Amino acid sequence: MDEKTTTLIKKTIETLLEKMGFPGTVSLAETDQADLAYAIATDNENSHLLIGQYGVNLQALQHLARLIVRKQLPEKIHFSLDINGYRQQKNQSVIDLAHEAAKEAIAKHYSVAMRPMSSYERRLVHVELLKNSDVVTESIGEGEERKIVVKPADLLSA
Repeated sequence: MDEKTTTLIKKTIETLLEKMGFPGTVSLAETDQADLAYAIATDNENSHLLIGQYGVNLQALQHLARLIVRKQLPEKIHFSLDINGYRQQKNQSVIDLAHEAAKEAIAKHYSVAMRPMSSYERRLVHVELLKNSDVVTESIGEGEERKIVVKPADLLSA
């Protein structure tokens, strides 16, 4: 992605934050994902309002920023936002839960159902546990109750 596009994204995020009363610094963050990630650092004592319960406000802010940027560019751009490291910590927490579920499934030799998760969190679990050939994952349920079941791989072949 060119510098003009990254500058546009950064300026859009800064303008949104400023108009909302949450001035902060926006920087391009290192990520192992294909998408660009922008880290927002704010000293505002009310930054939790930007994040919202379970990150819903952060998701909404990201959605708004994407819509504004996409109106100004011919190609569809993917990027994500993180505020004060919230998303990074949340992602690591979900990955840790996935590893715990995998250990339990292997040790006790039965399927382990994880808590209901967003599609983004479920994708994180599926991608992370693909690295472990001793388990397989499957999403079950509907809507907000959709969750992942982690199964020992040898349970399927037995």
